[in-house]
Amino acid sequence: CAVSREKYPYLDSWIALWDYRDNVRRSLLKYKFYGRRNYAAAYGRLLSMKLLREERTGVDLITWIPISQKRLKKRGFDQVELLAEAVGQELGMQPVSTLKKVRNNRPQSGIVGQAKRRANVLGVYRPINTEDFKGKRLLLIDDVCTTGATLSACAKAIKEADPSAYVSIFALAWVGE
Repeated sequence: CAVSREKYPYLDSWIALWDYRDNVRRSLLKYKFYGRRNYAAAYGRLLSMKLLREERTGVDLITWIPISQKRLKKRGFDQVELLAEAVGQELGMQPVSTLKKVRNNRPQSGIVGQAKRRANVLGVYRPINTEDFKGKRLLLIDDVCTTGATLSACAKAIKEADPSAYVSIFALAWVGE
């Protein structure tokens, strides 16, 4: 992701596989909005391979950025949870839900500007089961990183609950400048 530690101090590390354009964009849109759940296995394998090559700190726990109940009901599945499950299967780990989305905010994709995106996710995520991640190295998974606002809001919620947690962000794609 194209995010800086100065702007997003809660993110300890971040990696994205691809630029969000062309075939990658089309594939992710099919996965997310057209029910291509079977894509999760391939994406999970690729993320796992990248993790094993590049994440030097190791991982104690796999988690994901949750969607709202309203979007879950409409879409029928949480695409990032499926992705986390696929990564977990590849790594022999069971993903753990660490966050809850407490407000159905506007989709980030419809908001222009980093400041507006940060404001849109302010206070949207709350930690759950903090004992599950206390002092651990978390792999926080998302599908697309645009400005890093959502990822940062989630990492902040985790770090405020446990400052000793290490939060590594892994996304399938990022939107380049």
